[in-house]
Amino acid sequence: MFMFLKKNWKKMNKWYPVVSAVGAVLVLIGAVIQITRLPWAPYVYLAGAVMFAYVQVACGYKGRDFVMRRLRNQQIAGAALLIVSGAAMLLWKRNEWIVFLTIAAVLELYTAFRIPQEEKKERK
Repeated sequence: MFMFLKKNWKKMNKWYPVVSAVGAVLVLIGAVIQITRLPWAPYVYLAGAVMFAYVQVACGYKGRDFVMRRLRNQQIAGAALLIVSGAAMLLWKRNEWIVFLTIAAVLELYTAFRIPQEEKKERK
């Protein structure tokens, strides 16, 4: 089994942007539908959050730069909070999930701008 994964690793990497984009769209759709309190909205959100978080975790950083490692850890924390937000939708039938979603969105947005800046510095 591990040989199969090793051989197809590059093929799986090609799918990461697609999985991430589909996950992000499902997160958005699930969050919007949750406002209407449809019973299946948390499942759509949670499926998207898991897809998005999987890609965030799978695309690791192997370098030694302290700032990049910190940013990657913040990015993974944001992805984990997306999943926690989906669990909060399922468990608590109120609006606590919005707090987790807001914190996750701030972390993801911050790292989305900072990581490319640091990568640009690293290349120079």
